[in-house]
Amino acid sequence: MDFLSAQGALALGSRLKALSERLYDAADAVYRAQGSAMQARWLPVLKLLLERGPMPVGDIAREIGQSHSAVSQLATRLAREGWLSARGDRKDRRRRVLALTPKAEAELKALRPLWRAVRETVDETIAATGHDLLAALAAFEQRLDAVPLHEAVVARHRESAQRALRVVPFDPALREHFYRLNAEWLQKYFYLEQVDHEVLSNPEERILAPGGEILFALLGEEVVGTCALLQESPGVFELTKMAVTERHQGLGIGRKLLAAAIEAFRRRGGRELFLESNSRLQPALRLYASMGFEMQPGTRPGSHYQRADVYMIWRDPEAPCAV
Repeated sequence: MDFLSAQGALALGSRLKALSERLYDAADAVYRAQGSAMQARWLPVLKLLLERGPMPVGDIAREIGQSHSAVSQLATRLAREGWLSARGDRKDRRRRVLALTPKAEAELKALRPLWRAVRETVDETIAATGHDLLAALAAFEQRLDAVPLHEAVVARHRESAQRALRVVPFDPALREHFYRLNAEWLQKYFYLEQVDHEVLSNPEERILAPGGEILFALLGEEVVGTCALLQESPGVFELTKMAVTERHQGLGIGRKLLAAAIEAFRRRGGRELFLESNSRLQPALRLYASMGFEMQPGTRPGSHYQRADVYMIWRDPEAPCAV
C-alpha cells in the first residue's frame, strides 16, 4: 500500500479497489461469524430487491452503478444458489425481472440488526479520522458526473502538449523521421507509390533544392509530425507529405504544422498553394477546409498520385476580395 499511497491521485482507482477488497473481506468475516452464507459483494443487488421488490436487470444496474453484464452474471449465480428467481418482464419478454426467493428474503431480514452494527462501526471509524468521508465521496461522484474525468484528462493533456509542441525546419539529423512518419501513415491507409519513395528517400534533392521546405513537429524531443512545401513552378507550391504519428493524433499537431506551412508559403511570396488527398481521409479534409483550403471539381490535371481523388486550393483570407 505504501507504493499506491506514494502515487497520489494517479493510483486513486487502484487504492480504492484495494480498500474495497479490505471492506469486503471484513464484511464476509462478519457474515461467516454469524453463520450466514451472505457475501458482501451481493449486498447492493439483494438489499435493493429487499427494499424495492422485483426489478428488471437493467433497472438494477442503473440503480447500483454497475454494468448490465455484471448484474446479469451475478443474478445467474444467485439464482443457482437459491437467492433469486427470474421471470420474463410482462411488458417486454426480452427483459429478465429478478425477485428474492422466500428463503433469501427471510435471511436478509434476519441480517438487519447485523447491518445496523456494521453501519455504526464504520461510521465510528470514519468519525475517528476527523473527515466526513461519505460526504467527500458524494461530492467527488457529483463532480465526476458534471465533468467526466476522461474528458478533463484528455483536455488537460492536449493543452499541455500544445504548449510543449514546436515546429522546426529541416535538419539532416531529422531526415529519417520524414520517411518514417509518412511511411507509417501511407502503409496504414494506402501504400507507398514510387513517387512517394523517391521523394521521401531524397528530401533535399526532391523538395529543398527546387525551393521547397520541410517542417517537423516536435513534442519535447520526440518527432511526432511532418509536412512539406514542394515548389511545382515559380510561386506555385504543393502542400504534401503531411503526417502525424498515430499515438499523438488529436492534439492539434496537424493544425500547427499546417499553419506553419501556410506561413512559410506567405514568407516565400507564393501565389498558389494546393494539395491532393483522398476522400477516405475525412478528418484531414475537414482540417484543410477549416484552414482555408477549398475543394475543386475533379482531380488536379497531371496528378502524380494514383490515390488522389481530391484537389484543394488555399484561399488567403487576408487577400483582398475581387469586385
